[in-house]
Amino acid sequence: MDKFEYKILSTDAKGFLGGKVDNDTFENELNKLGMQGWELVNTVAMTQSYGSTRWLTSIFKRKLNK
Repeated sequence: MDKFEYKILSTDAKGFLGGKVDNDTFENELNKLGMQGWELVNTVAMTQSYGSTRWLTSIFKRKLNK
């Protein structure tokens, strides 16, 4: 049976009303975690008032060594 560990990356969606993510920085973070063996499972937008995005929460997993 495979066993996994999980990691969460919170990315700030800057701006007064949110919704602005620096794509280059976000991509660099994703690539850095990928090089460490983390696989992106999902990214969820976390909202603030009036439904604008405030944070992106990315969930990663990687297989534990037996």
